[in-house]
Amino acid sequence: VQLQASGGGVVQAGGSLRLSCTASGRTFSSYDMGWFRQAPGKLRDLVATINRRGTTTYADSVKGRFTISRDNAKNTVYLQMNSLKPEDTAVYYCASRAVPFGPYNDWGQGTLVTVSS
Repeated sequence: VQLQASGGGVVQAGGSLRLSCTASGRTFSSYDMGWFRQAPGKLRDLVATINRRGTTTYADSVKGRFTISRDNAKNTVYLQMNSLKPEDTAVYYCASRAVPFGPYNDWGQGTLVTVSS
């Protein structure tokens, strides 16, 4: 599956952004989806996941501020980010996996989120 992420930008601390990731193909509903991020000089970290049944998980650092959701009719997964902090600044990537609990095999190109203080 091919993934196209969008929605990044520059926002002040405390603001909000919504990221979108649209997938090609007709089997989107059978994939688990995830959002990851990579800050400058750091490793890529998992931010949030939503599986094919709609069950979600979040990194502790974003719980209560970020919400992941999916619209299978639109082949799209979203990441609503509220109460943004400067430490949320990173390139955000969406990813998919066909096998539950397996590796994320397909990745989008990344979208940059910059949170200014």
